[in-house]
Amino acid sequence: MEIIYKNQKIQTKENEKISKILEEEIKNNRLPVVGAIFNNEYKNLDEQIDKDGTLELIDVSHKEGSKIYRRTLVYIMGKAFEELYPELKVSVDYQLGHSMFCDVVDNDVTSEMVEKLRNKMKEIIEKDLKIEKIKMNREEAEKLYEENGFHRGMLQLDLKDNPEIYMYKCEDYYNYFYGEIANRTGVSQIFDLIKYDNGFLIRYMSVEEPDKLPEYKETKKLGWALEEYDSIHKILNVDTVYRLNKNVKEKTIKDVIMLAEALHEKKIANIADEIAKRKGVKIILIAGPSSSGKTTFAQRLGIQLMLNGIKPVTISVDNYFVERPDTPRTESGEYDFECIEAIDLKLFNEHLEKLLKGEEIEMPQFDFKVGTKRYNGNMMKLHENEVLVVEGIHCLNDRLTSTISKDQKYKIYISALTVLNMDRFNRISTTDTRLIRRMVRDYKFRGYSAKDTIQRWPTVNLGEQKNIFPFQESADSIFNTSLIYELGAFKNVAIPILEEIKPEEKEYAEAKRILNMLKYFEPIPEHLIPTNSLITEFLGGGDFKY
Repeated sequence: MEIIYKNQKIQTKENEKISKILEEEIKNNRLPVVGAIFNNEYKNLDEQIDKDGTLELIDVSHKEGSKIYRRTLVYIMGKAFEELYPELKVSVDYQLGHSMFCDVVDNDVTSEMVEKLRNKMKEIIEKDLKIEKIKMNREEAEKLYEENGFHRGMLQLDLKDNPEIYMYKCEDYYNYFYGEIANRTGVSQIFDLIKYDNGFLIRYMSVEEPDKLPEYKETKKLGWALEEYDSIHKILNVDTVYRLNKNVKEKTIKDVIMLAEALHEKKIANIADEIAKRKGVKIILIAGPSSSGKTTFAQRLGIQLMLNGIKPVTISVDNYFVERPDTPRTESGEYDFECIEAIDLKLFNEHLEKLLKGEEIEMPQFDFKVGTKRYNGNMMKLHENEVLVVEGIHCLNDRLTSTISKDQKYKIYISALTVLNMDRFNRISTTDTRLIRRMVRDYKFRGYSAKDTIQRWPTVNLGEQKNIFPFQESADSIFNTSLIYELGAFKNVAIPILEEIKPEEKEYAEAKRILNMLKYFEPIPEHLIPTNSLITEFLGGGDFKY
């Protein structure tokens, strides 16, 4: 067979493992190699190649490589935990910065437990044990589950048209992950375990600095927001895809939808009440990453503010871009519209100050085609019972409103902080939820294909990492826009547009990864979704105008 690697042709025998074909390259790579891409599909390093194609190695500086590394760490943690505490159940709940929060079902975690678990993980990693990816038919898998009495990866069996079941085996430990993991434990050298709240954090490195752990920064506000939603959905018994699907099959999903939407309404009302209590607040600043649902949130918050006797007035930061010749550029020479220096901060703050003093301003209208501000007689004045609502990526950065006093501002960070997991070991990424939202909206309302959205997504993420996430802890309130049922609601739209991406296209690897996740969800009919739901911003059919 002929394999193309880094534009070089390599002759190899049929059914050779990737780890054998590129053995020297894997050994000599500066960073741990944890997987591969073969013909635009993510592969385990021990996958056998049975046809010609293009091969690329994935190390931990690659976005998918980072995910593989995290899954492998969780696998090792699960093995270590079972060896130490076979009578207890550990659960991976949610991501918190460059770490994952885990807890033990019906038990508090002690510092001694964390220390023992860390040492056991190090021992497993130092042994550099083999992790085998095992393929079974349904009969073999059912026998394995029955003999071992565990439920890890049971969703594979629940999917009735799934002929092949995969498990990862290391010594006598079995577990399943909805995505590839490394073929050896020895790659996971960089990690730490620390006690956190009633559980512990597994810490890992970032894609940007893949050879060291980042400095630990506690994110209390984000942690509280995630913990609150996680606890509520555990009480409601819908914290995993299996339990969500159970509600769909038993036709009780409407109750779950109503409870999820009621939780949103309650939280929005609480934020509006908090703003009303702070008598000096005149500017509400809303920021969040792409596809968080900022527009719907702002309109629903406006309704709750009006119930408190406060009238919201929107001012758009998009009308305050600097003139095109003054726009900063990226390293590659492109205009950088996402950096804060692309905003005319001086004019924006002058206008805010005048409005807060009760003066009238003439609002600019930015002409994006020409790249200049135009003035068309659009006058604006802030009245006694009115507050300004500003929504944008820089709203949590005090540089945007540097001349406005802190007691006049109320900052809100929103994001789709997913707390639904596939099972106890497989979490659903917040980033994946937002990507699916954006894909659906881009397709339905913006004329973009799923391929286009996947192609742009890394650049979007880069802007968020730089301009939004560093400021999230400065928010006065954090609102979680995720809905426990939403991926089931998106499934029927997302799957066909993902299936349009062809195997020969680079974006196919991501498309197939997301498809493999979505196939486990029972579809939820759109007619069950309330018309004021935040996800109608992406699906359509909602009450609000965008």
